[in-house]
Amino acid sequence: MSVRKAKAAETRAALLSAARTVFVERGYLNTKIVDITSAAGRATGVFYDHFADKEELLQALLMELHGQARERLADGGHPREHDLTDPEVLREHLATTWQVMRANLPVVVALFESTVAAGPKSDAMWRRLTQDTDMIRDHLEYVRELGRTLPGDPTLVAAAMGGMLSMLAYATLSSGAINASDDEIVDTVTALLLNGLAGPR
Repeated sequence: MSVRKAKAAETRAALLSAARTVFVERGYLNTKIVDITSAAGRATGVFYDHFADKEELLQALLMELHGQARERLADGGHPREHDLTDPEVLREHLATTWQVMRANLPVVVALFESTVAAGPKSDAMWRRLTQDTDMIRDHLEYVRELGRTLPGDPTLVAAAMGGMLSMLAYATLSSGAINASDDEIVDTVTALLLNGLAGPR
């Protein structure tokens, strides 16, 4: 790699890292491009050598998140044959999702705010929820194939689960307003969802 390309890659990485810091501190909507470049120690004009706008930078962060998720699932993939009405299986999925959200909190904050800002007529929130929960939907379709009764259509149930988790992550992880451990949060959500998925015991 040439020196010029190496410096460009270094600048891009610095901008992404700075955005992660600033998005958590200020929120996505309150962050200006100058806030990002200032935190990265770069001139504002340099930003546009790498990204067209703040949304394009967010998409780059999202691609990094998806890359990390693919790496976690690289060993043998992630088969759809998971029974989410099993308490241990459900909890494991929720705990993994929660840890990914915690590790990528700046992206969670930015995606949530960006999607809400798109407005209700854009369908952006529904598209985001269904894209981000397609794996859960596959698991729920498998559960239905086993003859279990779900509380609703797998796409809708998966989106509801994703909506609950993303709102909870945004509200708790970014503010520190709740004094609860990750285990307590995951256990609570597991119990809540399990009763809805498996029906009355």
